[in-house]
Formats: sequence, C-alpha cells, structure tokens
Amino acid sequence: MSAPSLTPSKAGRSRHSTPRQEAPAAPGGVFAKNLRRNLTAHSFLIGAVLCFAVFSWYPMVREFVLAFQKTESGESVWVGLDNFRTVFNDPAFWQAWGNTLWYTALALVLGFVVPFALAITINEFQHGKSYLRLLVYLPVMLPPVAAVLLFQYLYDPGYGLLNELLGFLHLPEQQWLQDADIAMFSLVIASTWMNMGGATLIYLAALQGIPGELYEAAELDGAGLFRKIWHVTIPQTRLILSLMLLMQIIATMQVFVEPFLLTGGAGPEGSTTTVVYLIYQYAFNFNNYGAAAALGLLLLVLLAGFSAAYVKLSRAEDE
Repeated sequence: MSAPSLTPSKAGRSRHSTPRQEAPAAPGGVFAKNLRRNLTAHSFLIGAVLCFAVFSWYPMVREFVLAFQKTESGESVWVGLDNFRTVFNDPAFWQAWGNTLWYTALALVLGFVVPFALAITINEFQHGKSYLRLLVYLPVMLPPVAAVLLFQYLYDPGYGLLNELLGFLHLPEQQWLQDADIAMFSLVIASTWMNMGGATLIYLAALQGIPGELYEAAELDGAGLFRKIWHVTIPQTRLILSLMLLMQIIATMQVFVEPFLLTGGAGPEGSTTTVVYLIYQYAFNFNNYGAAAALGLLLLVLLAGFSAAYVKLSRAEDE
C-alpha cells in the first residue's frame, strides 16, 4: 500500500486560501455609474421643476413686483404703495370682499355639508354604489361653460324650468339672477351642483375605511343614526373633513367662472362682484395691471395666512 501524500489537495488549498480582494472603484467611476442609472429620473425631475418654476413661481414673483409698479407706454415705473391706495379707495373694493365672504359662507353651508350628507347616504346602500358614484360625479365631467349654460336655462325668468316648477306649485316666480337679494344664492346652488361630485367621492372613500365594529358598538349602546354620525363618523373622518374645509375655502375665495358667466360678473347692483372679478376688471377693462397685482397680492396673503393658521392648529391638535 502506498504512503499517503503529504501534498495538500486542491480542495484544501481552495478552502483555506485567502479570498481575492478587488481593488476599490474610483470615485469618479461610481459617480458616473450612478449618474447613468438615474439619468432618466433626473431628467423627468428637472423638467417638472422647470415647468413649476415657469408657470407657478415666476407669475407669483412677477405679481409681487407689479404690485409696486405702474406700467405706462410699455415702461414700468416704481410707485411704491400707490397701487394699494388705489385699491383701498375704490368703493367696489369693500363690496367685492363682502360678496366674496358671503359667497364663501353660503358655499360652506351647501357645498361642504351636502357632499358629506350625500356620501353618508350612498354609503348606506348595499347595492348599486358604483352607479350612484358615477351619477354623482357626472356634473364634474361636464365643462364648466356647459354647466353654466344649463343653469342659465334653469334660471331664465321667462321660460326657465325652476319658474315653471314654481308656477306649477302655485308659488311666486323668482328673478334668480336679476334680483340682488338672491343672485348670490343662485350662484352657490349652481357651483355646488357643478363641484360636489369630487368631494362626495373623497368622503365616501373615507367612510368606507371606518371599521364596522365601531358602529356595532354604538348600536349596542343604543345610539341612533345621528348619534352614530356625531360620535363615530365625524371623529373618524376629522382629518379629511378639515382638509376639505381648507381646500373649499381657498377655492370659493377665488370664485370667478360662475358670476362671470351667469351674471356678467358684477350682477344686479354689484351683488355678485367678487375679488377675482375685480382683479379681472382692473387688468383687462381698466388696463391697470399694478392695481390688479396689488389686489391679487392681498388675496394671496389672506389665503396664505389662513393656510398657515390651519397647519399650526392641526399640528397643535396632533400633539
């Protein structure tokens, strides 16, 4: 029998040999590799930032500059606070703010409560929720001009459908858009119908995320429908409700399409003149871009202050 070989086997050498260490890559090579890998993502990101800067940041900066300038014969002259004095001394200024705040208050009563109540009602149905969601969202898919033309027909004092209905019920007919007392209310009805679909779907999604055990526990405690809404539904959707309240206030404070198309902007006795319509008048009817920018800046500051207060209160509640 031959003696065993003392030479280590290849398997032993490979098992106990020191692993080969690769040379560290150069920093420039790592950067180039990461750049090539993320080049597409960076390109999309840069494009989005540039679009946002051109169409959002630049107009805001330009408006701020124009608010302190006056443009005559194509030349801009720095005038300080003269544009703000012009705006404050305009009798339509305070009327426009009053109308805008009144419109916002009415829109919160209808445009904030009605979609939430409609979402609660749809959520109670066991079948047909998809068709009801589609039916509610249909007005949002209509172009705003088409929806406004529809309400022009409904509000017409001669052959309008609403006055025909009032006549059928033996009630006095109304001058919906020609009466200064109800013109703003008529605009709110039209705006609520046109825009409540999106809010209703958001509320409905929030309601479907509430655990059913909470309602069962409330029923065991003897809670009725309104108590369940007050003690279960509203607390569970508080975040969505507060966010939608902020968004609706910001949107209604900038209302323009409805009064411009339904009442010609100013309305009877200036009852539907809003802040944004007054900005439109300064810019395109009076060619006073400085005053328009000053009024727009005041609206921007007001809405920004309201948003900051909302964020601060929300953080305080969370803490």
